[in-house]
Amino acid sequence: MAASTTSRSIILEVCVDSVESALNAVSAGADRLELCGNLGLGGGTTPSIGLFKAVHKAAPGIPIMAMVRPRVGDFVYSDCDMDVMLEDIRSFKRHGARGIVLGILTAEGTVDVERTKRLVDAALPLEICFHRAFDMTRDPMEALSAVASIGGISRILTSGHGKRVLDAVDTLVALHRAANRISGSEPWALTILPGSGVNVDTIDPILVSLLPEGLRELHMSDGMGMSVGSEHEWSVWQTDPNAVKEVRLIVDMVCERIAIA
Repeated sequence: MAASTTSRSIILEVCVDSVESALNAVSAGADRLELCGNLGLGGGTTPSIGLFKAVHKAAPGIPIMAMVRPRVGDFVYSDCDMDVMLEDIRSFKRHGARGIVLGILTAEGTVDVERTKRLVDAALPLEICFHRAFDMTRDPMEALSAVASIGGISRILTSGHGKRVLDAVDTLVALHRAANRISGSEPWALTILPGSGVNVDTIDPILVSLLPEGLRELHMSDGMGMSVGSEHEWSVWQTDPNAVKEVRLIVDMVCERIAIA
């Protein structure tokens, strides 16, 4: 079972695309799952309802955030794409998703506020995460203000516009501070969810930099398997439970130390 989350702990979200990966993540200490399809191909797409139901059954009580991304490629969507996304959101709501992971941009590299709001309105009252389309925007602070203006979005998954979290810690610090200013004391405050390159080798400096800024949760997707175009393209992506467990142990140890200090 996942480690219990207390007021002194950090929520660890793990991205998975199979029942096996979900069980690996939960047994290693994941508090929440982001469920995708095709993680080894273009960063993940909308999972099937069959996969969602199977993971929900296999890991009862674990919150599942369902990715809604109808295709690989960019995040500029047509009216047909929007129809698909809206239908997927309705389906995940009916089947018990904790939340929806989404993101829409304009061709100019800004958050598409109007279209994103349509999806958010369809998804509420579920939790909503604006995914790493955020890292494709032209300016992170401009994008943060746009996401906040929509209302109803719980968190932003971002590497701070860097390839990895550790490459963009300064930007993530600034995003945390700006999100705190925007949200103030609201009970459903918009939070920053750092993700990309979170592993046993990077977790210490990430915590040192971001815990003082109010870090509440982390996202990771360490896995083994398929990489399109490689000699292993017929292998199957699967979450590495040891990678998740190592991060979970360090996070809990650091949080425990801070609580005692």
